[in-house]
Amino acid sequence: MDKVATPAEAAPEVDLGVLNDVIGFRIRRIQNHLSRQFLERITDTQLRPGGFSALALIAANPGLDQTTLARAIGFDKATVVALLDGLESLGWAERRRQTEDRRRHALFITAEGETALARLSRIAQENEAAAHATLTEAEQAELYRLLDKIYAACFSEPEL
Repeated sequence: MDKVATPAEAAPEVDLGVLNDVIGFRIRRIQNHLSRQFLERITDTQLRPGGFSALALIAANPGLDQTTLARAIGFDKATVVALLDGLESLGWAERRRQTEDRRRHALFITAEGETALARLSRIAQENEAAAHATLTEAEQAELYRLLDKIYAACFSEPEL
């Protein structure tokens, strides 16, 4: 496997040019790094990227529907269907028809999924330990608040 360059090795003198003011670029490069490391740490599963997040949201919100999950996780509906297919094939989550609307599915984590989620949560915490260590608790809270604010703005109606 190719070694990924650390920020110190990744030519810090590189001018970001027009990317300097692009929020998505800054977020994406951190996400790419953390996701790649996370996936390397869980090589013993066939978990798809985003599967951990989907599993965690299902566990925290029993009975969640697929559309709400798609919005919460930031994926399109087709991607969420593929994620759920994978989680079901692993025996970690299940879809149940909603009684009030038979066209919709309610999502639930299984006992095996709870065990997997506990393990994956530990791996995620270990994976992000260095990132968390660079920020104080107050800075982390502010970062989360700002990221949530940006995410909410992505779905608000543009002002005319």
